[in-house]
Amino acid sequence: MLRRITCSSSLASPSHFLRFFRQFPRSYSTPTTIAVSGRNIRRLPTPTTLRCICSHSSSEIISEHPPFIRVYKDGRIERLSGTETVPASLSPQNDVVSKDVVYSPEHNLSVRLFLPHKSTKLAAGNKLPLLIYFHGGAWIIESPFSPIYHNFLTEVTKSANCLAVSVQYRRAPEDPVPAAYEDAWSAIQWIFSHSDGSGPEDWINKYADFNRVFLAGDSAGGNISHHMAMRAGKEKLKPRIKGTVIVHPAIWGKDPVDEHDVQDKEIRSGVAQVWEKIVSPNSVDGADDPWFNVVGSGSDFSEMGCEKVLVAVAGKDVFWRQGLAYAAKLKNSGWQGTVEVMEEEDEDHCFHLLSPNSENAPKFMKRFVEFITG
Repeated sequence: MLRRITCSSSLASPSHFLRFFRQFPRSYSTPTTIAVSGRNIRRLPTPTTLRCICSHSSSEIISEHPPFIRVYKDGRIERLSGTETVPASLSPQNDVVSKDVVYSPEHNLSVRLFLPHKSTKLAAGNKLPLLIYFHGGAWIIESPFSPIYHNFLTEVTKSANCLAVSVQYRRAPEDPVPAAYEDAWSAIQWIFSHSDGSGPEDWINKYADFNRVFLAGDSAGGNISHHMAMRAGKEKLKPRIKGTVIVHPAIWGKDPVDEHDVQDKEIRSGVAQVWEKIVSPNSVDGADDPWFNVVGSGSDFSEMGCEKVLVAVAGKDVFWRQGLAYAAKLKNSGWQGTVEVMEEEDEDHCFHLLSPNSENAPKFMKRFVEFITG
């Protein structure tokens, strides 16, 4: 069954996400190789808009890709946005407490846990829905510790009365795809190691209801959420995931999915190059890599490992039509679950995060919460 909620209408216009990519250099020299974090990876090819410091010092800039990264000659990567962080707090903030816990010592990766403060007084045996969240940021920027995600998950935790686990994963270009997906699955396995109440983290042991587990993510995190739900189905993860929320998913391909999808070749190339030059430079298929081209890659959705899916799209988002095509493909795949589409035609990519006080942001939050609590 496919339900669709539509709020107002307008013609699509360039999204916040697309404005990022319009700054992305269009022309490149032949790629070479540099060492990053002790590993050999393909260097981001030098753009024609290259900013260089005319010296042989380690501060020489090799390439710059606003608003994401700047690459230096000595292999250093400087992120140009999404670097601000806020600490977790065991003192209630908006009636929610939070803490960071390492789940992957090998890669020094943590999760940030969010718990309603009142839940610390729950009677024994009373459990909360468990939300596992994957942040966005084009696989390149942001983290669970970013203010934008800390604040969002705090509000979700309070409103849904759930335990939320926000997952840190390795990011490109230091760790190209599929590192992010490997980490996301590792985090899920670590979380599910608590399903019998004997895991290493007390909050999850005590408060998580593993019969009500939800995956969610926005943008790159929406893409990751899809792939994790698919892997959960294929590997018969138990207990089964209850639902998945896929918000403005970063899904693309070399060709438009329909006549309403982005047709402009420069725009399509700009989005593709972020994937091909930064996120997954070793991908043989480029923007048609099955990790990125979820709709057109020929993958089978029938083994989706959850009971229901909510797909959120925004009419001014560059990924708008891809998101709708994704929902339609899932509905027609033979999967036995329920698909619902929430469409905000006048809104842009991740508007609920970028403009949380906007008119439609509370509507989004309400539906997100209802999906978890309903």
